[in-house]
Amino acid sequence: MSVRQSLLAILAQGPCYGYQLRSEFERRTGSSTSLNVGQIYSTLERLERDGFVSRGEVDKDGHTYWEITDAGRAEAAAWLASPVSRSLGTRDELAIKLALAATLPGVDVIDLIRAQRRTSMAHLESLRRATFRGDTGGGPEELAWALVTESTVFAAEAEVRWLDHVEDQLIAHPARTMALEIETRRPKRGRPVSSRPAPVAP
Repeated sequence: MSVRQSLLAILAQGPCYGYQLRSEFERRTGSSTSLNVGQIYSTLERLERDGFVSRGEVDKDGHTYWEITDAGRAEAAAWLASPVSRSLGTRDELAIKLALAATLPGVDVIDLIRAQRRTSMAHLESLRRATFRGDTGGGPEELAWALVTESTVFAAEAEVRWLDHVEDQLIAHPARTMALEIETRRPKRGRPVSSRPAPVAP
């Protein structure tokens, strides 16, 4: 999640002060994610340094209103128009845990998967039971909440399906045949040992 661009997108609608930005962010994302006010102010200061926002007027209560610049408006528009690219380098703790467990001798990976499935299913059911706590008139805030909530439901359903797939794979290839012994060859610095056979010279 880009806090910088999210704040710019909100400021493109009009000047706001820090707490107001937090409230607007939560309102527009279904209160699914809360931003720390300190994080908002430190982000605003960086945006000011980069020329994307400027300090505006201060009201009678001492609130400093932040205003977006032309450069900030262009940055927000570019962010909104750009697809989100999922990084291949993102580490998924569950996938890494099961991959390691499947290669360790003496670990019952099927038990691990079934225990994880119970936890994942409970999480999925709690997401499915979640209800919007604001005005249920079908307005934009409820729509924002639904978009974020449904995204987490789909992700949880995908995790359960993936666990089923992993269990099927491991039943087809029992873990005892997949265990890896510690490699005795000394790895080269910075590069993992290749498991492929060396090429034969012609």
